[in-house]
Amino acid sequence: MILPTYGRSDKDIVNGEVQMISTENSMGVVQHSQGMLDPVSNNLVNEAQIVCRMAMATLGSRAVVNWQRYHDSYDAIRDDIEQCIPGFEDYNKRVREKGGFYLPNAARDEQRFAKQYDYRAPFTITEIPDNRLADDEYMMATTRTHDQFNTTIYGLDDRYRGIHNERRVVFMNQKDIGKAGFKTGDKVDLFNYDDGIERIAPLFIIVAYPIPEKKYGYLFPGNECAGICKQRSKRKQYARFKICKNKNQET
Repeated sequence: MILPTYGRSDKDIVNGEVQMISTENSMGVVQHSQGMLDPVSNNLVNEAQIVCRMAMATLGSRAVVNWQRYHDSYDAIRDDIEQCIPGFEDYNKRVREKGGFYLPNAARDEQRFAKQYDYRAPFTITEIPDNRLADDEYMMATTRTHDQFNTTIYGLDDRYRGIHNERRVVFMNQKDIGKAGFKTGDKVDLFNYDDGIERIAPLFIIVAYPIPEKKYGYLFPGNECAGICKQRSKRKQYARFKICKNKNQET
């Protein structure tokens, strides 16, 4: 489903008031962000409004949440976040300050480490996985595109790797493509047989890319086989996949 929402670079004006979102960066700093560009359409609304309108349409008079209040102002959402999550006191005030504010960090703020480690940060040693592959097996890697935020996808282009209007692609080393009898553009299915169970992610397009041999990459999310990886850490082995030509190349 593609919903008509703003991008972060778009001006977000609700009831004549310019809205601003708040984000957390990789350093644990919460700061505000405000779009500067005119939206491409007057029919766009922000993500919070989409959620609130769906809730109001679905629940109607049964709702116990004031969805209209959240619909009309990001500040209202932040006010209630402040009431629920430690570290967000004076949220709307502090998020407007230059540089934002740091979220609580017990290790940094209180030097709170476990007694059994003499109050020091523990380090662990992890065994290297035994990644033995058959001739027709590959290890999987995942990547993201510029046009997505976490698992939210805003577009079908991957500008970094030259992909346009498509996400269902599998990146392979050119040597692997030749050895397997494939060519760029072939449609293939991905197979996994861990634990004696066949799992199939159908219909991916091969794209030649300078990835290490015996590895393949795909755009996350998008590969249903990825779900089998959840138990791999217990067996000290990465998931292994086979790549076979799709039976219907015209699909």
